[in-house]
This record gives sequence, structure tokens and C-alpha cells, in this order.
Amino acid sequence: MILSTEKTHITHIDDGFDFLGFNVRKYSGKLLIKPSRKSIKTFLDDIRTLIKSHPTIKTESLIRFLNPKLRGWANYYRHVVSKQTFCKVDRAIFQAIYHWVRRRHPNKGASWVVDKYFKHPAPTNWWFHAKTRTVDGNADMFRLVHLASIRIVRHVKVIAAATPYDPNYTTYFEQRRRQRRLSKREEVWFSV
Repeated sequence: MILSTEKTHITHIDDGFDFLGFNVRKYSGKLLIKPSRKSIKTFLDDIRTLIKSHPTIKTESLIRFLNPKLRGWANYYRHVVSKQTFCKVDRAIFQAIYHWVRRRHPNKGASWVVDKYFKHPAPTNWWFHAKTRTVDGNADMFRLVHLASIRIVRHVKVIAAATPYDPNYTTYFEQRRRQRRLSKREEVWFSV
């Protein structure tokens, strides 16, 4: 087996390296795994291109295009140190959407734009939304996913000696399964 010189790179852990969209690096002696800058840039370029390529689409349809992309990207990175990255990406997406809205309504003021597209009765203001009608005719809000609201879930390592075939660890694995089920129930996902 021969290592490829093009793909092989030796670096110090304090300088870090990128692998599968993650940046692995030690900061002041502590190892942190974060989304890589390249993957963030690629994702934001994709989102901006999607928004710009649909200048006259309905707000609800734009949200329907964006939500699965946002959720999928956040689910991939939610097991590492990414809360600060999620906030930065949210800010960049807000700016892209704000420019999209301003291009749609060049003669309207900023307060009108905020009232129509971003205000929301929930505690979080500036949430991009669309007013829709349900099947029974009631008004409903359809919102864009905020990445910062997605919970970061740390991976809990299995005890080294534990094996599912050993009866001594049966209760341990049952507790792990129960804990995973509870954490999945606690997750809040917004309607598509």
C-alpha cells in the first residue's frame, strides 16, 4: 500500500486539519472539532445561489426549499462544537433573505418589510416567515428554521469493557437506549 503524496499532508495538531467537512484542531491545549471554513463557505454559497435564483417565488415556497437544506446541514454538524458557527450562518442567511425581500419591494420602507416578513409574535423577533392558510381556513405561520435553535447533542462514549453480549451490562445498554429515545423526543423540529 502506497500513500498518495497529493492527498497526504502532515501537520501539527495546533495548526489543525480538515477532514470530511470538519476542522480538527487544538486550541490552547484543548482539542475542538468544528465545521470547516470551506464547508461553511460552500453551504452559504449554495443557499445564496438558491435565494438569488428565485427572485419572484412565493415566500412559503422559498422557506420550503430552504428548510430541508438547513436542517440537513445542521444535523450533520450538531454533534461537534458548532453553536457559534450556527449563529454566524443564521446571520448570513438573514442578510441574504433581507436583500431578497428588499429587491422584491424596492419602494417599501424597512419597517414595512420587517412587519410583513420578519416580525413574529413569538419571543424571537426577526424570524423569516410566511402567513399561510390551513385546510380548515385558519391563519398559520410557516417559519424558516433557525440553526441556532437546533440543540447540540454530544456523543457519549460506550464504556470500553461493555459488550451487549455480557449479561452484566444489560441494564447499562437499556439505559443508553432509553436516554437516546428521550433525547429524540425532546428535539423540537419546526413543521415543513
